[in-house]
Parts: sequence; structure tokens; C-alpha cells
Amino acid sequence: MPDRTNDQWLTDLRSSSEERDSALHDLRARLQRGIFFYLSHERSDLAGLAPEELQHMAEDFSQEAILRVLDNLDSFRGDSQFTTWATKVAVRIAISELRRSRYKDFSLDALTAEGDLRESNLTSINSTPPDRPETVTEKSEVLNRVQEAFREVLTPRQRAAMEAIILEGIPLEIVATQLGTNRNALYKLIFDARRKLRLRLSEQGMSPEYIMDLFES
Repeated sequence: MPDRTNDQWLTDLRSSSEERDSALHDLRARLQRGIFFYLSHERSDLAGLAPEELQHMAEDFSQEAILRVLDNLDSFRGDSQFTTWATKVAVRIAISELRRSRYKDFSLDALTAEGDLRESNLTSINSTPPDRPETVTEKSEVLNRVQEAFREVLTPRQRAAMEAIILEGIPLEIVATQLGTNRNALYKLIFDARRKLRLRLSEQGMSPEYIMDLFES
């Protein structure tokens, strides 16, 4: 595989000659190696997969990575080797695709039941048994108030987004797709929901600092 300077990579990939085909072939091979290394050495969740499976994934991800690199050639500033930059793009593609695959069967409808937070989400907040009975009562009361606020001040759409992102840790892009919206609109949805919750809880004398201190104690 021939070594190319940054300028040669850019020139060859932008050309319409045989040099472009050769550059694409070489770049695809480099990206496949970079993605395979990432999958096999830095993803413990894939440790059970055979090398052949990881190689197949690397080949699939590299196809999308090539397209992304070609679409963003103008953004390459030359601060690093072109292949280093392209490999970083490819790894980001792999991360995104793995995340999408993880949540491909995810549905927001499964997160809420009758407008309430699911008990499994609440227990993750209150997982450490307190030493004093009065603390048990205090935490239970606060959880009830938080659940009530979720139910009464948030719209169903805000409630689903908040539970998915804040409590379940579902990636923003997955939730945005499920809601039929985009990241910017989802950011605003979450911002407005947080503001509503903060206002309601503050009216009841419960600041975010108080709630965090209570459940971290």
C-alpha cells in the first residue's frame, strides 16, 4: 500500500482518474483495519464475537465511513495525518452504528406506564438502604413528589423523552428518531421539561441541590 502525503490523499480522492480508485481501495483497507482494531481491542461488550464477525462488521462500517470521509474532505485541516483523521471518522461511525443496533428494538411506549415513572427507574436512585427510618420516609416522600411532578406538569412527549434520556440513558439521536424530531428540537423539549420540574419542586420547597444531597447520603 503506497504512502501518500496529505495533499496526495486529497488530490487523488478528488480526481476522476485511476488514482481515485486506487486511493479509495487503499483508504477502505486502512479504515477496515482501524475499525477492526477498535472493535477487537476497545469494545469489551464485543469480546464474545469471533474475529470473522468483527471483520464483517468492520467491512460494513467502513463502507459508510468512506462516504462520510468523502463528504467531509473540505473539513480536513491538515493538523494530523489524513489517515489518522479518516480513521477517527470511521471509529465514530462504528460507535454510532453499534449504538443504533443496541436500541434498534427500543420503543418509547415501553418506558412509561399510565403516566408514571416505572418503579425500576426509581429504585436505581434509591439503591442504598438508609441507616435511619426517618430518612426512608423522607426519600419516599420526595420520590412521590417527583413522580407527581412528572405526571402533572409534563406533557406525555416531555415525560417520555425525560425518562428515556435521563433515567434510561438512551442516546439522544435514538430518542429523536422515535419522537420524529431532531436533536435541536429535542434539546429544547428537555430544557422546557427540566424547567417545569424545577419550578414545581421549588414551589414545594425542594431544590435540585436538596434532592441530590438526600439521595447521595
